[in-house]
Order: sequence, then structure tokens, then C-alpha cells
Amino acid sequence: MVELTLLHWVYVLMVIVVLVVMVMRKDTIIPCILGVFLMGLVVKKTMLGATKAVFDSLIVAGMELLGIIIVISCIVAMSKLLEEIGANRLMVEPFRKFIKTPDIAFWFIGIIMLVVSWFFWPSPATALVGAVLLPVALRVGLPAIGVAMSINLFGHGLALSTDYVIQGAPTITATAAGIPVEAVMSKGSILFWVMGIVTIITAFVLLKRDMKNGKIKKPNIDKFNIVEDTRIKPVAKLAAFLVPIAFVLDIIAMFVFKLRGGDATALIGGTAILILMIICIIEYKVNALDKITEYVRGGFMFGMEIFGPIIPIAAFFYMGEVSPIQSVLGEAALPLGSQGILSDMGSAIASIAPMNRPVVATMEMVVGAITGLDGSGFSGMSLAGSLAKVFGTAIGASIPKLAALGQIGAIWIGGGTIVPWGLIPAAAICRVLPMDLARRNFVPVVTGLIITTIVAMFII
Repeated sequence: MVELTLLHWVYVLMVIVVLVVMVMRKDTIIPCILGVFLMGLVVKKTMLGATKAVFDSLIVAGMELLGIIIVISCIVAMSKLLEEIGANRLMVEPFRKFIKTPDIAFWFIGIIMLVVSWFFWPSPATALVGAVLLPVALRVGLPAIGVAMSINLFGHGLALSTDYVIQGAPTITATAAGIPVEAVMSKGSILFWVMGIVTIITAFVLLKRDMKNGKIKKPNIDKFNIVEDTRIKPVAKLAAFLVPIAFVLDIIAMFVFKLRGGDATALIGGTAILILMIICIIEYKVNALDKITEYVRGGFMFGMEIFGPIIPIAAFFYMGEVSPIQSVLGEAALPLGSQGILSDMGSAIASIAPMNRPVVATMEMVVGAITGLDGSGFSGMSLAGSLAKVFGTAIGASIPKLAALGQIGAIWIGGGTIVPWGLIPAAAICRVLPMDLARRNFVPVVTGLIITTIVAMFII
């Protein structure tokens, strides 16, 4: 076993500090940057070296996350154009005829939200699905809180935690754990779906019970004063046909050519930006050169708004791996034979602590959930991935499954299903109070987290 150095203990101390700050529901950027600075000070032994390490760590983290930032920015840029020309409503409109009862409305809206969120991400998908299908759901008797629950649990819960297409969430988790992104997605699938199925079924049962008991009354659609936007530009029909076909072809290409991880992300991102360009040229003609700049700018502003705070956090947690820490502090930063701070700590824990699968699964889930308390599920996934490496190494468990478990805790809590300040989009589009939606989601989500953790104890 590699002897633990001062560098190891500084890293562990700052991880504890970050956890404490998260429990206090404060942002963790300052302790993460301070952690990198102190590690630089330990290795370089000069203020100059430590200061440089802070910036270098941001560069390393930025390069690791750049692909995901760009693909999400491209997707959002395209979705802004589709929204402006009315193509988004055309794509969802055919499904309205299937919604006949409140039960069908709940599940149908949820499944549409799940699929759309996989391709466009939950935030843009919430506005699209909510605006088009909320009036239909209200007319068949599903309360607005039920629509909000369906959109929220399927989108910001199940879709964001799985993230099979864009792969933003698993990429961050896998990078911090030092494993391939496809390992988290494939080996963690059973946990993703256990969480989603248990939570959503529980939410539906409780909603039906309260509707039957009269605790939730049928909607008075007149009070919503819904005026449906009918502005659809001629090019919208072409776009509504082109976009689904293009992404279906992408999925086929992923299977045929065995594209995974960065290659799959590149295909999705390239498709989005090409569609944006083609539709812009058709719609705006000579003005397309200027208009496309607006959409790209809007997309990248969204991407940086989401990932800007994540880069400094990831910069610290990536330092637990061999390659990032050597890129920042040099090859001499780690002692001879070290497999990285996280692996070294895992081996040390295994030799002195009576850890087992139930304890490890519980700790991974609890830490993931704690990191989500800031309302941003993404900010905690680096820590979840890092701890999965530590715990998996300590007891010889599956690191990808542990990473997936931590990802579930971080996303379902912080991605926007329980924390009120994280579920504002769904609450706003359905015109319900965020606190009311959080209260409705609390029991189903906590039930799902508990059962998923129990399942994980047997399969990790």
C-alpha cells in the first residue's frame, strides 16, 4: 500500500469542508479553489506555484468538460430556433389526440417529456411540453400540480439522471471516477430505472388518492386564462420533420458504428448545429449569417450559465485522479506507485475500516443527495464520482454502479425534483407554487432513493 502523504490529507480535509458547506446549502466554489491552492502549496512549496495551480486546474477541468458544454449549447441554440418558428409545437401536436383521461395525461405527458428531454435537455423541454400539453391535460381533468409532477419527475428526474443521448451527467461522474462514460450508463441502468419506476409510480398512486379524496380538486381551466400561440412559420413543417428524422438516424448510427462517449456526443452536437444552419438559411435567407449568431450566442450563454460554476468544483475533484493532478502539479506530485489520491485513500480505508456493501451504498447515496441540496445536481457529481472510486476500491465493489448511485442522489435531489429552488421551471410553466410541487414530490422521491439504495447493496 502506498504511504499517504500530506497531499492526500489536504485533499481529504477539503472534501470534508466541501461537504459541510453543501449541508449548509452554500455554494462550494471557494472551498474547491482553496483546496487546489493548498494542494499546490504542498507540492510546489511556493505561493507562485500554488497560484498557477489554481488556474491550471481550471484549464484541465474545462478541457474535460468542453465537449459536453459545447453539445448542450448547440442543442439549446437549435431548440431556440425551433421555438421561434413554431416547429417545437408541431412536433408535439400529433400526440394531443391521445390524451383522453387524467391517467393517460399523466403518463403520456411524462413519456413525451422523457424522450424530448433526452434530446433537448429538461430545461428547454419543460417549456415545450408544458406549453403545448398543459391545456389538453387540464381539459381532461388532470390538475396543474399533476402536470407539473409528470413533467418534473420524468424530465428533471429520470431523463436527466440517465441522460443517454447527450451524456452530460454520466460524463462528469465517469471522469471524476476515472472510468469510461459508457460503463456508468450501461452498468448503472438497472439503478436508474429502479429509481425512476418506483418514484413515478408512487407519485401517481398518491396523486390519484388525493384526487379521489378531494384533497386535489379538478382544474378550473377558465382561471388559467390560457391563450394558445398559433404562430407557426412555413419552414416549421420542414423542421418538424427534419429534426426527429435526423436524431433517429443518429441513434441508428450509434448502434451500427458502435459510437460511444465522446464520439456519440460529437454526432449529436454536429447534427444539432447543422440543422440550425440549414433551417436558418431556409427561413432567413440573406439574413441567416446574422441570425445564426443570435442563436449560437444564446445557446452558449445557456451552456456557460449551467457549467460556469461547475468547472471550479470539478477542477478540485479531478485532482484525485493521476492524470489531472500530474497535469497541474507535475509527475512528482504523487509518491512512487500511487494510483491517484482517490485510489490510495480507498486502499487505506480497506485496510483499517470495516466497510461493507450496505455501508458503502448508503454513504454514496447520502453524499450524492447532500451535494444536490444546492439545487444543481451537476455540481455534486464530481464528488459522487470521486467517492465511488474510493469506496469501490476499498471493498472491491463496482465503481460504475456506485458512481451511478451517487449520480442518482445528486440529480434527483438537486436536478430539480425536491429542492424548491431547483424545480422552478416546471412549477412556473404549470402555474403552481414551487413549494407545493416540492411537497408532492418529497415522499415519492425519498421512497425511490431508499429502495434504489437497497437494490444497490445487492448488485454492487
